[in-house]
Amino acid sequence: MLDREGFRPNVGIILLNQRNQVFWGKRIRTHSWQFPQGGIDRGESPEQAMFRELHEEVGLHPQHVRIVARTRDWLRYEVPDRFIRRDARGHYKGQKQIWYLLQLVAHDWNLNLRATSHPEFDAWRWNDYWVPLDVVVEFKRGVYEMALTELARYLPRQEHRNRYLRGGMRLREGGEMPAIATQERHEPRRLAGSVFELPPGATLESPPGAPHAPRRDA
Repeated sequence: MLDREGFRPNVGIILLNQRNQVFWGKRIRTHSWQFPQGGIDRGESPEQAMFRELHEEVGLHPQHVRIVARTRDWLRYEVPDRFIRRDARGHYKGQKQIWYLLQLVAHDWNLNLRATSHPEFDAWRWNDYWVPLDVVVEFKRGVYEMALTELARYLPRQEHRNRYLRGGMRLREGGEMPAIATQERHEPRRLAGSVFELPPGATLESPPGAPHAPRRDA
C-alpha cells in the first residue's frame, strides 16, 4: 500500500523502561541495530499497526505499555535502489512513519523476540535514549534523529537522586549520605538481567514463614 509519492505508511516504536532507556534490537543475522517498526496494513490505524508490530517483534501486548506520545506528522526516508526489489523500482520510494513513544509498565521478562515464526531481532538491550546512529542502517539515520528529537520533550521526568532526603533522612556532618543510601546508590541489585534499585532497608530475601512465589522492515 503506497501513497501517491511512492511511500509506504509505517510505524516506529521507541520503547522506554523506567530509567528512560530504550529498547534497542539487533536485526536478525545482521550487525545493524534499530527500533521496532513495521508497515501499516490496509484498514489499520497507525495505533492498531503499532500494537500489532509491538507484539510481533517484541512479544508485548497493550496492557504491557503506556502510550506517552507520538509524532505529529509523517517522517519520511527514502530507500536506495539496491535495497528495493526489481519489480518495485520506479514505484516504491521509501517509508513514511508515525513514531510512538511508549513506556513499559510490566517486567522486561515479558519481552519475547520469538513471539512469531518470523522474528525481526535476534538480540536486544536497554540503551541510553540517544542511541548510536552509526549502528543504524545509513538511510534510516535521519528519520531516527528527527523522531528522537521530537519525542524527547515527552520523556517522563526522573525522580531526583536526593529523594531519600525528602523522606526525612538527613545528611551526616561533612555532607555524607547515610550508609544504606550510599550503598544503594553505588551498588544496584541485579535480577533476571535487569538493573534496579531497592529502597532503603529492603531485601530480596523472603521473610521467615513467607510462602514462596511459584516459581519487520526497510
